[in-house]
Amino acid sequence: MAIFEGAGVALITPFHANGEVNYEKLEELLEEQVSGGTDAVISCGTTGESSTMSHEEHMEVVKFTCQVVKNRIPVIAGTGSNSTREAIHLSEAAQEAGADGLLLVTPYYNKATQGGLTAHYKAVAQSVKIPILLYHIPGRTGVTMKPETIVNLCREVPNIVGVKEASADFSAIAQIMNLADGKVDLYSGNDDQIVPLLSLGGKGVISVLSNVAPRQTHDICETYLKGDCKKSRELQLKAIPLIHALFCEVNPIPVKAAMNLMGKEVGPLRLPLTEMEPQNQKRLMQAMQEYGIL
Repeated sequence: MAIFEGAGVALITPFHANGEVNYEKLEELLEEQVSGGTDAVISCGTTGESSTMSHEEHMEVVKFTCQVVKNRIPVIAGTGSNSTREAIHLSEAAQEAGADGLLLVTPYYNKATQGGLTAHYKAVAQSVKIPILLYHIPGRTGVTMKPETIVNLCREVPNIVGVKEASADFSAIAQIMNLADGKVDLYSGNDDQIVPLLSLGGKGVISVLSNVAPRQTHDICETYLKGDCKKSRELQLKAIPLIHALFCEVNPIPVKAAMNLMGKEVGPLRLPLTEMEPQNQKRLMQAMQEYGIL
């Protein structure tokens, strides 16, 4: 059974002006997501600025998220690393903190072979019991996982259950599902490609858009999964200008700007990320207004 179906939010991490995690605001955001229909929370992923967190902060945010959500929806912790030992440490800690699943990005910078990727994921999976989603995003990591590697891991390792696909390579994604024989839970990692991936047998999306439009993102998935492909497509297409604005600078710069424009006061970014350029913020504001969330 899939960890979740529908829209999982790749949640931002709110900070105080001094850069410390704002747990009061994080609780508020989590409650908004649960009440807004989000189907899962992904804590400390790329959108959560996990790469700027200490291990202690990382695990405290995951633990706090699990405590607030209280099993109402699944919590999936981002625990990937380019060091297998570090990924094991983070994964074990997330399991102990109460996470329902893990999201493991391909090891970045090292440029491991397909055999190295397989060995890495198997080592991490053997260290925990909770289900794991692979995270394939070659644009950020510089590493491409072949469809055969993804499918073999899901077939051979009981708790590796699926993949968040953000490669935008639909030929490769179709090949994954052709080889999968029902063994791979597929999630879109790109908000502008939710419906296309659902049409290939996807379970849903791990979404940046859900930070600012949780109900709408949930509805894109729910309407498709209930068989109303036309309505789902309409909702997807309506969101395209906003999605493009949310990615006109590197994520999570625009989505944090959007949330602050909405009055959510999620605070600054941590360096090396910087605030949004004025001309892009203007574009973002216009897209938000046209979509009806500002």
